[in-house]
Amino acid sequence: MPSSEVQSPPLRPLPEPIDKSQPLTALAPMQDVTDMPFMTVISEFGSPDYFFTEYFRVHEHSKLEKHILQAITENTTNRPVFAQLIGEKIPEMIRTVKELVKHPIAGIDLNMGCPAPKVYKKNVGGGLLRDVQKIDQLLGALREEIDGLFTVKMRIGFGDTENFEAILALINKHQIDLLSLHGRTVKEMYRSEVHFDAIAFAVKAVNCPVLSNGNVTSARRAKEIIEETGAAGVMIGRSAIRNPWIFQQTREVLQGKKITQISLTEVYHYIERLYHVTKKTDLIERYHVNKMKKYLNFIGQGVDPEGSFLHEIRRVQTEKEFFNVCEKHLLNTDKWFADEPFSGVIARPNCETPLAKNLS
Repeated sequence: MPSSEVQSPPLRPLPEPIDKSQPLTALAPMQDVTDMPFMTVISEFGSPDYFFTEYFRVHEHSKLEKHILQAITENTTNRPVFAQLIGEKIPEMIRTVKELVKHPIAGIDLNMGCPAPKVYKKNVGGGLLRDVQKIDQLLGALREEIDGLFTVKMRIGFGDTENFEAILALINKHQIDLLSLHGRTVKEMYRSEVHFDAIAFAVKAVNCPVLSNGNVTSARRAKEIIEETGAAGVMIGRSAIRNPWIFQQTREVLQGKKITQISLTEVYHYIERLYHVTKKTDLIERYHVNKMKKYLNFIGQGVDPEGSFLHEIRRVQTEKEFFNVCEKHLLNTDKWFADEPFSGVIARPNCETPLAKNLS
């Protein structure tokens, strides 16, 4: 599609952002991460403009998962929440949409990007990108059913980008209101560099706003990506686990302000808050500590360049040991939290299950 085409304005206005003069920010939907407690904590440290739920799995016998629905019905963030669906059977998808619109959602988001093999092998999520005809049918049926905002999160292809332009044409055909685009193929998972040229191409090709997703590692990087791609904003996933201040910092840098530096003491308070808000009375202590380690896999990337904090936190088994390590490395120090992850300090997302396998 030629870049000289005049772009039509979105048919439906998006929810008002925090700062109408600045590009948009969104927290990426991450399975087993972006639940109500996590959204609540993120909002306390500097909300994004938009939240997206974990995906509701849609199949013949599916029901709205209560813990995901809770992020909508008990939303205290004061920010809009989009409900994400994953599936491909049109009758079941329509049934689920009819159930969801009874709740205070900002819109419906279709997952066409999840790269987990157990997902795409069922021809849902990123698996849909192999079948342009199926996407056409699914988008058409959902657009006909959805009166409000209908958004899509996708990757640039499955194994290659052969279908990319055809799918972007369908985004226009079915009047999608917002496209969140992860600049890798499904097969590239999170290993390759992000293809920001593909995101820039999509920005010019589609009629709706585009959020750039993938490797938005800091506020400064968010600004660079927006300038490089022309995107309407950024969608941030794993880096928001590491740094919940990233959305506020992004607004600061886009406004030309000095970026707020974060002390390690503030990081301690973030971890402490996250620990208590995600703690369940019926969860065995060791299991909850292990769940927290999965968050700290990312947070630890900004604590020390040697990775000593991560090395120690991965070996704790009890709540007392957990907070002893946190206090040792994060309190009574004048060191600052790193804006970018330290080189060589690896989060090991594929080794920490189940939290980090389906991150966006």
